[in-house]
Amino acid sequence: MTGWELAAVCAAGVVAGAINAVVGSGSLITFPTLVALGVDPVTANVSNTVGLVPGSFSAAYGYRTELQGQRDRLLRLGLASALGALIGGILLLFLDPDVFEIVVVALIALACVLVLTQPKLNAWVAARREHAHPHGGTALWLGVLGAGIYGGYFGAAQGVLLIGLLGIFLDDGLQRVNAAKNVLALIVNGVAAAFFIVAADVDWQAAGGVALGAIAGGFLGARLGRRIPAPVLRGVIVAVGVVAIIVLVYG
Repeated sequence: MTGWELAAVCAAGVVAGAINAVVGSGSLITFPTLVALGVDPVTANVSNTVGLVPGSFSAAYGYRTELQGQRDRLLRLGLASALGALIGGILLLFLDPDVFEIVVVALIALACVLVLTQPKLNAWVAARREHAHPHGGTALWLGVLGAGIYGGYFGAAQGVLLIGLLGIFLDDGLQRVNAAKNVLALIVNGVAAAFFIVAADVDWQAAGGVALGAIAGGFLGARLGRRIPAPVLRGVIVAVGVVAIIVLVYG
């Protein structure tokens, strides 16, 4: 990887780290960047997951005030995230790589739809909030498990899924829900990354570039993300998602 290519990966990591802190679709920035630079799609996904872990930590740390009082909740849901991430990572490595290239296109398209429909999703969440279970219940635990499997297999927009699930089932403010989302995403990325480091081939140049950018982006997103106009952010994510689909199908 040349110096300019590494700089491009770092820049993508900054944007992804910021987006992950606020929305949770940063892989739609870094993953297609790595693929466009010639990294094999499965290796790009593995390296991207490893690289985003430091950014996930910085995003979670940035929301530490909103995390107060959520320890018990996150211990319960964190177990579901960890188990799901391990299952998703195993599926990624042991399914036929051709299956990944087919499925990932559908997952990116789904992620784009989720991002586009997030305003309506948020309105639905707000309408249901008064009826939410105070602890989430079994339904939330299973939903977080499913989001963890998705995140371990291909993490783009897992944050959108988590915000939707947590907002529906928890009687809590959206900023606290977003803080919890960042912790659960950190668990998913961390467990999947640990598994990939042991069991898969990691492109350490790519992972390092993503990590350097994502650390700065995570702090930036936690501090300034609430000021970014949501329509602009959604537009960027969807545009990159479309480019990712084109690269995978026609690249």
